[in-house]
Amino acid sequence: MKGLLLRHGVVVILLCLVGPAAFVGAEEPPVSEATQDCISCHTSVTPAIVDDWKRSRHSRTTPAEALKKPEIARRVSTDKVPEKLAGTVVGCAECHTMNPGDHKDTFEHQEQKVHVLVTPKDCSTCHPTEATQYEKNLMSHARRNLADNKVYEAMVKSVNGVQSLEGLRTKISDPDEKTNADSCFHCHGTAVEVTGKKTKDTDFGEMEFPILSGWPNQGVGRYNPDGTKGSCAACHSRHQFAIEIARKPYTCSQCHKGPDVPAYKAYSVSKHGNIFSSVYDQWNFKEVPWTAGKDFTAPTCAACHASLLVAADGAVIAQRSHQMSDRLPWRILGLVYAHPHPISPDTAVIKNKDGMQLATALTGEPAGEYLISQEEMAVRRENIQKVCSACHSRSWIEGHWDRFENTIKTTNEMTKTATEILQKAWSEKVADSANPFDEAIEKMWVEQWLFYANSTRFASAMMGADYGVFANGRWYLAKTIQDMLDHLKLLMKTGEKSR
Repeated sequence: MKGLLLRHGVVVILLCLVGPAAFVGAEEPPVSEATQDCISCHTSVTPAIVDDWKRSRHSRTTPAEALKKPEIARRVSTDKVPEKLAGTVVGCAECHTMNPGDHKDTFEHQEQKVHVLVTPKDCSTCHPTEATQYEKNLMSHARRNLADNKVYEAMVKSVNGVQSLEGLRTKISDPDEKTNADSCFHCHGTAVEVTGKKTKDTDFGEMEFPILSGWPNQGVGRYNPDGTKGSCAACHSRHQFAIEIARKPYTCSQCHKGPDVPAYKAYSVSKHGNIFSSVYDQWNFKEVPWTAGKDFTAPTCAACHASLLVAADGAVIAQRSHQMSDRLPWRILGLVYAHPHPISPDTAVIKNKDGMQLATALTGEPAGEYLISQEEMAVRRENIQKVCSACHSRSWIEGHWDRFENTIKTTNEMTKTATEILQKAWSEKVADSANPFDEAIEKMWVEQWLFYANSTRFASAMMGADYGVFANGRWYLAKTIQDMLDHLKLLMKTGEKSR
């Protein structure tokens, strides 16, 4: 084993790391001295992390080798990797010592400047296109879009705040940050900040580590100590970062299960989901590009929204994208009414005609200057329909989209009716509009659009129609309107607010 640095038992460690089979008829992948030092301790300190990394492509391929692949088959998007990184595999040190001057979480550790979090900026060393695209993604702004929106701030308080009883009314206290981090911001992302340092006694003596608030977290819009937003690990799970994990719908289900964002549930009962769950073990989730009909036989979340897809003859069906909205004309989740996608991923800047940070008025009128044009919607509709065309005829696709866009229309109408009932409660002063989320009739209204309209739209979009009828869809859209109306009549009769 030529060229190995014989220190800290690294020969034994490398054999454990990549396995003896890797050395039969091939030279071992070169591991940097700094990463060897990391492994020498962490094999015993965090053995599962090392084992997970050794299964990764990072542990077996150098960036220089990755760049030799044909462009369409590359998993890196840079044209040139820094010389000092090109010739060794991507290991602990290559990621956790990248850009140390930008990281407020950098600390001295075993003669290295190490940081705890690996961020999109660090990953952009090899994956700049993906990082740039992700900046344009609603996900990368998910924390700000929730935390810096006064409407949603009130909603978070109503969900996470601790309630106490005072007479026959309840009082809601502001939620603490730990509760928020364990709830809404688990997916939307926390703000990870360095609040100090702490000395700990370890097996290797006393060591000083940064104290982090908002940690642990791998939310899609996480605020990072280097000033970036997002976490690549939200989809590309540490420390294997396997593309096959990101391509499977289980990964998306972490944040898209419902009832507010029931994408996975609707998918799982669809024909596509049925095919996936039945024969996914026969698919090839590792190949780049991904060949429709050969590597997989039904779409997953990644196939529709992110992956580089080709036909059997190599023709590109869809380019890889980490922006994802470039295949989405409509925004159908987490909002009062479905509407054209926002122009900017920073939706906190949006204001409707009433000055609220919503892309539509409560009566449904869109805040058009903040939303993409009909022409852009047509481009994005065509982008995602190209994915459908790998398996379906044009008439099938057009028929499906006609039904889906009709569902957008009808669910918006059902939401508007529920809104009119709520506004009647406000005008009759049997409910208080100061916080539209804390009274019983208001909570019914929230469920109308956040749960039932969303579920109906997702079921329609992904051909999981049954889920959008009685499971959590149209039945409840109708039932909620009646429940709200009956509740309003009772409030008007008694003349009392419901909370």
